[in-house]
Amino acid sequence: MTTSNWILTAQCPSRLGTIDAVTGLLYQHQHYVTELNSFDDCHSNQFFIRAQFRVEEAFDEADFRRQFAVRAGKFGMQWRLRSTADKPKVVIMVSKFDHCLNDLLYKHRIGQLSIEIPAIISNHPDLASLAEWHGIPYYHLPVTAASKAEQEAKVMKIIKDSDAELVVLARYMQVLSSNMCQQLEGWAINIHHSLLPGFKGAKPYHQAYEKGVKTVGATAHYINDDLDEGPIIAQGIEPVDHTYYPQDLIAKGRDIERLTLSRAVRYHVEQRVFLNGDRTVVFAD
Repeated sequence: MTTSNWILTAQCPSRLGTIDAVTGLLYQHQHYVTELNSFDDCHSNQFFIRAQFRVEEAFDEADFRRQFAVRAGKFGMQWRLRSTADKPKVVIMVSKFDHCLNDLLYKHRIGQLSIEIPAIISNHPDLASLAEWHGIPYYHLPVTAASKAEQEAKVMKIIKDSDAELVVLARYMQVLSSNMCQQLEGWAINIHHSLLPGFKGAKPYHQAYEKGVKTVGATAHYINDDLDEGPIIAQGIEPVDHTYYPQDLIAKGRDIERLTLSRAVRYHVEQRVFLNGDRTVVFAD
């Protein structure tokens, strides 16, 4: 007997019977639900559901899709069915800081992140040896104000040629153009520090030290045309105190950044994230 695991996600306007539309068909086919999450947003009048289920027999995916499409059509559902064995292709963009990239590559190597990485893109050559050690193509595409449009066109070509389903900005220290943000909106994840008060410009951790901050954090979000203000997927925070000098704050911040980013990537890959206007619905595990 073969066993396989699948994930079915759907969202639609709030209506009576939406949960049964999903679970009823799974019961009819005798597929065992191993994880079920749903949320009805009374403000947006939108319903969201994620069902992970186990199949202990030969699975006729095409037939299941046909039957569910009939059910989903009655509710205007946008839905997706995917095997947990599938590994989506993820392109990573990075500059010189390697902590987030290292964490993603390690978790990819040990199978904690079920993804393929067809390309790493950077505006600096510094991390080429790291990519080479992992056997991943590394594209060094330097960028200046004058060459930005040409460089971004090359970046997008690599992403599209790789059939990437997700782009991860693992401390890619360049502001993307409005055009590129619009192309990647909803399927590119960025990470940045979260400090209160908000410290902008150079050396934010040094500014935070001068103000005596008591927490350090990071935010992972989908990119859009508003700099660092896209829909939030995951956040991390840790306490600090007067004993933390700027270099200590930086080290703590880097740890939080790598953990928060990898968690956001995993949530996306496991189809736990739904866009809900400018916000997200996240079924964390």
